[in-house]
Amino acid sequence: MRKALLIGLLVTSLHAHTQSVFGYWYGFANVKTNSSANNYLVELILQPEKNYVKGILNYYFKNIYRSIQVKGNYSPATRKLSLYDIPVVYHGSIDNFEVDCIMNMLATLRVAQAGSNLVGTFKGLPEYRNACPDINFNLKLNADISKKDSVLKAISEFKESFQVWTPTVADTLISVTITPRKVINYVIEKEYTERENVLVNEIEVESDSLQVDLYDNGEIDGDIISLFYNKQLILFNQKLTHKSIKINLKLDTVKSENELSMFAENLGLIPPNTALMVIHDGKKRYEIRLSSSLEKNATIRIKRKKDPIKTP
Repeated sequence: MRKALLIGLLVTSLHAHTQSVFGYWYGFANVKTNSSANNYLVELILQPEKNYVKGILNYYFKNIYRSIQVKGNYSPATRKLSLYDIPVVYHGSIDNFEVDCIMNMLATLRVAQAGSNLVGTFKGLPEYRNACPDINFNLKLNADISKKDSVLKAISEFKESFQVWTPTVADTLISVTITPRKVINYVIEKEYTERENVLVNEIEVESDSLQVDLYDNGEIDGDIISLFYNKQLILFNQKLTHKSIKINLKLDTVKSENELSMFAENLGLIPPNTALMVIHDGKKRYEIRLSSSLEKNATIRIKRKKDPIKTP
């Protein structure tokens, strides 16, 4: 009798586990068109609560990265998952002109011996339905890293370092030379404001157009940074090496001074996160060494040198 009871409890426990959406899910999403260029790379980290589900949705589209906190409902009885009001980049967006579709994420949990999948569709809200086509997705559960402690840590910290996969150059269209543009990442932007900006250096330049080169300073130890320009995220999650990350930067001439801040995504193998920044203004070269931690951002202030007043 006791043996039968234990077996029954075990079966019930396993059945309950297979009904859960807790953990790490990753895969692709596709707009209903014939173009493969409309693929989204998606990662979803979920933690069911008593009456709702919360988590993080990360996705790449072309050279756009988004990280969004999500919330919704899950029914174990029907295996239906619903996450609400998610800003998804419109598939027809072009560089420097991104349009968001506000969508709901509707999925069904499918469980098989080969593994579990979340299969469903991003659907536009009624006011967006005509302009924003459905985006179908199929996400696979990564059981190896769907450990409770890891998931809870990811949910509490909302850090992208818990990604299952790393997109390739072909996926993200990242090149060695980068033209700065506004990057939307609610997680990093919030964390940036919570850290102290420490002024490291102040320089005067003779041109409104600058070339900025970033390198790892010293031993290559896996330092990863993001870069903020006048408090706007323009460079996200870049690994520093002996090769230059080149950025063509234009000063905001309306401002009396411009600021570049280095945000540490990690501390590498040898803390803190260090970088060498070389700035060219066409005439002069400035070499500045930066050091950022998980509490402080290293900041450089850039001023435009005033043209000398010509006497008649």
